[in-house]
Amino acid sequence: MNVSNNRHPGDVKPRTIWISLAFIIIALSACGGSAGTTTGAPEQPIAQCIPSDPSTASECGTVIIGLTDADGDFLSYAVDVLSLELEKSDGSVIEVLPNSTRIDFAQYVDLTEFVSVATVPPGDYVSGTIRLDYMDSEVFVESDGSAKETTVVDADGIALGQTELQIRLDDRNHLAIVKGRAALLTLDFDLDASHVVDIAPTPAIATAEPFIVAEIDPVDTKDIRVRGRLIEANVEEMYYTVALRPFFDTVNDFGHLKVHVTDRTDFDVNEETFVGVEGLRALNAAGQGTLTVARGTLNVAERSFTAQFVLAGSSVPGNGSDAVKGSVISRSGNDLIVRGGTVILTNSDRAFFRDDITVTVGPDTAVYKSFMTDRPLGMPVRRLGIEAISVGQAVTIRGMVTANDEAGVHIDATQGTVAMHLTHLSGVVNSVMTGQTDIELHAIDRRRVEVFDFTGTGASPDSDADPNNYEVATGNLSMASDATGKPVVVYGFPYEFGAAPPDFEGRTIVDYADVRSSLGVGWGVAGATAPFVMMDRTGLVLDNQNPDIDQRHHIKQGPVLIDLMTLDSNTLIAPRESGRKVFTVKTTDSLQLYADFDDFVNALMLELDGVNAARSMYARGHYNGDTNVFTAYKIFIYILEP
Repeated sequence: MNVSNNRHPGDVKPRTIWISLAFIIIALSACGGSAGTTTGAPEQPIAQCIPSDPSTASECGTVIIGLTDADGDFLSYAVDVLSLELEKSDGSVIEVLPNSTRIDFAQYVDLTEFVSVATVPPGDYVSGTIRLDYMDSEVFVESDGSAKETTVVDADGIALGQTELQIRLDDRNHLAIVKGRAALLTLDFDLDASHVVDIAPTPAIATAEPFIVAEIDPVDTKDIRVRGRLIEANVEEMYYTVALRPFFDTVNDFGHLKVHVTDRTDFDVNEETFVGVEGLRALNAAGQGTLTVARGTLNVAERSFTAQFVLAGSSVPGNGSDAVKGSVISRSGNDLIVRGGTVILTNSDRAFFRDDITVTVGPDTAVYKSFMTDRPLGMPVRRLGIEAISVGQAVTIRGMVTANDEAGVHIDATQGTVAMHLTHLSGVVNSVMTGQTDIELHAIDRRRVEVFDFTGTGASPDSDADPNNYEVATGNLSMASDATGKPVVVYGFPYEFGAAPPDFEGRTIVDYADVRSSLGVGWGVAGATAPFVMMDRTGLVLDNQNPDIDQRHHIKQGPVLIDLMTLDSNTLIAPRESGRKVFTVKTTDSLQLYADFDDFVNALMLELDGVNAARSMYARGHYNGDTNVFTAYKIFIYILEP
């Protein structure tokens, strides 16, 4: 079934949640050599790439496929991806996902996962197709702090089954796969612009009109995750090679990928921790076929992936032990409640979502902080006591599921492991002082603060963490003195349980000037023929008081929601001056992408001819409330054509 284009997020109803989801595909060509002729010699036949024939590999390119998700309100969005095809300008089609796989898009807000390495012929790739299967989907949104099951339907209200989505590339920026030259491709499946969720019914209803924006270079850069079984480890050259097994796959291989490591790369191999070359030696000793998970960064210029942290063997969640990933929302003694949890059963090829999971820890539970890049060189990960686990902490916990029934899921981790991850706070600054910033806390890892119970976090009941004045230790981190009353995002770790204040150890602070923002506006079913009072190369001036504006008219700056219709002046939406950008114009039967803002404005002016109407607009970037300027690196506009 194809997704219908008859309904759009401009038709917002009361009690709706706008949802965003994006996934990124990064393509690299890695072939060398070509056929040629020698003067005086008989002409040789031109060699061709045949992906299924390894003997032609030197004539092929390699496409590495990755997946990510934009920040949104889905707690779970698990569907089966059946296939992904790319189409060349000559009409030939290449399958780049060798096996179907199950994906929970909601788990990839902060990172990209490499999912496949496929051999493809060189050429000019202009479009593609992705096929999704919703028949066994698990989709949940947040409603009053709890998870609510959600049905995804098309514009006619029919539940989605197998759905085919078309991919289009910018006419000026096709994907050129050339032997010996790398290429990057980003596919953005933006549900914030193409889905609306009505949380009133049970189950909730997500009406879908999805589209895919294809970019040659990824606009959003994130950490990358690589999961796969070990093929070889090269200690001398500091890398290892894996056969990709993304997500929770236990059988299929999705191509080979090289993972570089450094002297600061942390390893957790079969429940033992190492650093640098010692970790690589331990991985080598674990042997071929050992399951690994690495998280790190992609050097775009050199086209190489370098791991910051590597799990291997029994240290991989679900590989020999059960596991849960989520946020600790309360603690009583040695019992933790983990909310928004992804439960991974031993040697299972899929995970399942549960809103609350009970976890029991004990004195023998191994606890450590992941991604501690500020440790002295060569120092291994330091083991902590269970008192380090406090309310708000993002965790991955390995142990044994002892109950999984209507009463809930319980994991015994008394002999297991708790990995504490960087935790993400968002709020509004109350006060700034030397070494400390106090904030009005709005959310922890995108869950509303109301779901967290801070009882027991303080040295006494009177000193328990107070979300209305959450105390963040900032050390040497600086923050603008005029930040009071402004939104802020903080990354770090909650202080150990029973030891507050302070409540949180800040590692990175993003103040209001740099907090990522989103802008959304809809003009109803009929749209608006004049949504802007000005359009030129400097930007789009939004008519904030346009009578056609419906219920969607806001800027979300971190945790703060700003009503566009309450502002004193019209909002200027301007392109950012540097960095990658993508601007999109969608009509009933076409999708045009532009990397150049002038081209985008010219196309938009042609579309808004006094007859066609803008139905909705969505943008990502940064907002300056003092100047009322939204600086965008992504803009999407949907135009109705009569």
